[in-house]
Amino acid sequence: MSPRECVAAAAREGLAAIAITDHDTLAGNAEAAAAGREFGVEVVPGVEVSCAHERFTIHLLGYYPDEGDARLAAMLSDLRSRREERNPKILARLAELGCPVDYNEVVEVAGGEVVGRPHIAAVMVRKGYVRSLDEAFDRYLARGAAAYVERAKPPVAEALAVLRQARAIPVLAHPGTLGATDFAEIERLVAELAAQGLRGVEAHYHAHDPALTGKLVALAERMGLLVTGGTDFHGSRKPDIALGRGLGNMHIPYEILEALKRERANN
Repeated sequence: MSPRECVAAAAREGLAAIAITDHDTLAGNAEAAAAGREFGVEVVPGVEVSCAHERFTIHLLGYYPDEGDARLAAMLSDLRSRREERNPKILARLAELGCPVDYNEVVEVAGGEVVGRPHIAAVMVRKGYVRSLDEAFDRYLARGAAAYVERAKPPVAEALAVLRQARAIPVLAHPGTLGATDFAEIERLVAELAAQGLRGVEAHYHAHDPALTGKLVALAERMGLLVTGGTDFHGSRKPDIALGRGLGNMHIPYEILEALKRERANN
């Protein structure tokens, strides 16, 4: 979906607000904001950054960034370059596995967006190597799968510093999917990141059961952090995840956004 299409879908779902947090780029925020005015949906600008910390890949959401910040622009440009360096390596592995994919087809599918694994998966479906995007990831493109290539990521402390300098509100995305051994390890990680500038925890998430959500809300409150939520809508890449409703039962109250906006006003 384009940013405009995403906002239009949010309006059809009756959502009051939507955040655009694409990986490694701010490019969709202006189009989304214009669509928000057109469709009567409040649009929160943002970005999502993948970082490294110990054995974990940490996803940071940065809400309300100063899009003119030079250091943020440089970090995102570097992250996109790392993707571009990785993509040919993935294609080379796919060719070795009997699934040749031409990079020009992938660029065409991306339609001007940052080229990533979902676009490679779409070409694989088009060519008949797999029946679905999920199969492409499960067999070839997901971490640990046959054609997966690791991408270099910035240390989480560096990413937090850049986001804070750009006046963004950094939030730990979907902590329940980090691969922590237990909740105590999540607590330790959140405490470490909070000391380095983290300002919120995405407690409401489609893969968090009610018990985990409750624990994360309590943890955030105990540490003086914001509680946020998102459905992590990815369109056809994750067809079971509905915009604004996740697996069908999510409801993220507007009060969460009001708290985020108060933080932004004081930032």
